[in-house]
Amino acid sequence: MSKLWRVSMLVLVFLLAAAPLAAQEGELRPVTHEEVWLMKRLGSPVVSPDGQHAVISVTEPSYEEDGMVSDLWLITVDGSESPRRLTATPGGEGGVQWRPDGAKIAFSASRGGDEEPAQIFVLDMTGPGEAVQITDLSTGASNPRWSPDGERIAFESRVWPDAADDEANAERDKQAKEDGINVSRYEIFPIRQWNRWRDEKHTRLFVQDAEPDAEPVDLLFDTELVSTPGYAGSPSLGGDSLQAVWTPDGQALVFTATQNLHEAAHSVVRYHLYRVPVDGGEPAAVTEGEDFSCTSARFSPDGRVLYCSYGPITEFVYNHTEIARAGWDGEALAGELEVLTGDFDRSVGGFDISADGRTIYLSAADQGHMRLFAMPADGGEVSPLDADSAGVFGGVQAADGALVATWESSTTPVELVRVNPTSGERTALTEFNAERAEGLDRPAFRSFWFTSSQGRRIHSWLALPPDFDESKQYPLVLFIHGGPFSSSMDSDHVRWSPHLLAAPGYVVLLTDYTGSVGYGAEFSRNIEGDPLATPGEELIEAADAAIERFAFIDPERQAATGASYGGHLVNWLLATTDRFDTLVGHAGLVDLEGQWATSDAIYHRERMNGGPPWGDSPVWEAQSPSTYAPEFATPTMLTIGEKDYRVPLNQTIAAWTYLQRMQVPSKLLVFHDADHWIMNGKEAEHFWEEVHAWLAQYLQPDGD
Repeated sequence: MSKLWRVSMLVLVFLLAAAPLAAQEGELRPVTHEEVWLMKRLGSPVVSPDGQHAVISVTEPSYEEDGMVSDLWLITVDGSESPRRLTATPGGEGGVQWRPDGAKIAFSASRGGDEEPAQIFVLDMTGPGEAVQITDLSTGASNPRWSPDGERIAFESRVWPDAADDEANAERDKQAKEDGINVSRYEIFPIRQWNRWRDEKHTRLFVQDAEPDAEPVDLLFDTELVSTPGYAGSPSLGGDSLQAVWTPDGQALVFTATQNLHEAAHSVVRYHLYRVPVDGGEPAAVTEGEDFSCTSARFSPDGRVLYCSYGPITEFVYNHTEIARAGWDGEALAGELEVLTGDFDRSVGGFDISADGRTIYLSAADQGHMRLFAMPADGGEVSPLDADSAGVFGGVQAADGALVATWESSTTPVELVRVNPTSGERTALTEFNAERAEGLDRPAFRSFWFTSSQGRRIHSWLALPPDFDESKQYPLVLFIHGGPFSSSMDSDHVRWSPHLLAAPGYVVLLTDYTGSVGYGAEFSRNIEGDPLATPGEELIEAADAAIERFAFIDPERQAATGASYGGHLVNWLLATTDRFDTLVGHAGLVDLEGQWATSDAIYHRERMNGGPPWGDSPVWEAQSPSTYAPEFATPTMLTIGEKDYRVPLNQTIAAWTYLQRMQVPSKLLVFHDADHWIMNGKEAEHFWEEVHAWLAQYLQPDGD
């Protein structure tokens, strides 16, 4: 098995190396939505305590409603054995964690279909056998965390604030279902989060013995902390999490929470760490302060130091995520938090600590890539493992003499890799997507820089069409990233695929305008007070620079597309220029005040725009596309998910109304079951069919 595995990996390396040559010979097939959508999707690896294995979730997508498969796989870090599937059930698994001795893993999963809440399961890793369910709460259970001695498990559940036990929760659920009144009640902001209306439940922390039928203990019920109106866990797309970790002595848990979510309409929400004894009781604040947040606690291998993700709160909307640390005396911090990455002008994505506790390994966006870095665990210089590494790393974990991470690039779909912590050299550990990727025409993105009219160095990528011929000319399509505190990466994307956009024969331009990340804090902050005008100007300058440098771009055929903040900028281009033949915008605002007043997150918007809408800031009117509605003239297609609460439906309807009032050729697609993203396979495929047809109408009028 070992020899066969090594041979297969050599074949994979050969195929990847040969891809550019094959593309030149015209032997590859164009990217289709099916090729993009059906690529397997990998979660972040979870490395075993001895550093020799990793568990990773692998999702096999489908266009059919019940066709998607998501299972856990076991990977050997040294690559000596082929990956082994651990689970084979209809539902997926989440929150995987190894028992400290490596003999078992715990995870959450729903084994009763979508209608049943997820529960905690334990799987023996020492031999064959099925996972054993150990929780049975009416409200479900997630994010399991083993105690240091491996005897108990902590987990989270969203419960009714006044429910003391599961019987009370079940009764409250039954009453809510039977009362026949479909109403939500609010007295504080926010009332929505991304794609869901907030409800009356909140997340609490439980502990039980790690065996079936054990009685869970609700550690936070009736505490002062959870009784405050602003209590919540750290937010995510699916809800919130307390990010709990056991203290090294096993006597308590440290978790993340906020007490001022109810102030979100007029204040920055701060998240801090709290300690709660394993038998329950009032949580004690581990970190406190008005000028920072501290989340995602983790302890050093020897238990003497606590690390966290540190978010400074300053006069700026944008701040890098840092790493901070302090000594741990068993119950509290032994001294003040020390920010370790203050001199590193990049935002920390994720990090892990080496087994000997001496080194921190971290990922960070860097000039269109997600790269790996190392630094001494007690502070010092942050150094790249490979300053010129291509692609995008994710989920970095320290292993046995190596790092394990996911990696992908504009030419290569995502796989799990082993990384040499000294040289940064990577070695593929899986080939989940090798068969589907073989023969696909995915040429590497081309990188170029130019200096903007404001003297800023601006980075761009070009995605080239299939069967690319340098001697021909192709239409140019701008692909504007969202955020704005994001960037265009050296990788493909299941929802916003540059290769798929380029497939009909377009050169696709991806520009990291002012506000993008990976270029230093100042570059990101320069968008504050100038949300659309300068980025819009830079997009046009990037198009001009690309046309001047690359003869294969046809200057007479140009379009622009974008989503979310990219959709905002599409509407800004609609308002301020007639250079484009057509535009396509998804989930874009047309009026700054209208977006501020209806979104699920608002306070950062008024900070971005120089004050509230009723203040003296001219930005609200001067940089709202709606201000210039009489100038709307470019044929435009708009799309939106009806359940999008970040850029609510009203903004797209308003933009559509302006276009129709000005009698501009336009098209509107409303995906009634979608939210901020269109993630139903058939609907996503339909979206791309519509986009390609709309672009072809204006960029390829003669069918060329």
